[in-house]
Amino acid sequence: MASKSQGKAPADQAKLEAEWHKIGLTAPARKALVDAKLYKVSDLRKITLNELTGLHGMGKSSVARIQVIMKAKKISFAVH
Repeated sequence: MASKSQGKAPADQAKLEAEWHKIGLTAPARKALVDAKLYKVSDLRKITLNELTGLHGMGKSSVARIQVIMKAKKISFAVH
């Protein structure tokens, strides 16, 4: 299956990944989030923790960092 962000120019990809880059996520984690159309922390309300951990490229340290940021912003994952 082809990546949804594959056709984007590097500058466009960098803009989409900007918020994730600010919080220090790895490149594979940033790409996974953008491919899932999750561009900012508040977008994580749309998915469950299991869905996040299931994204290809999302490692344990990135998940932990995201959870810290979400807690600070009082944002919760979806419950399905």
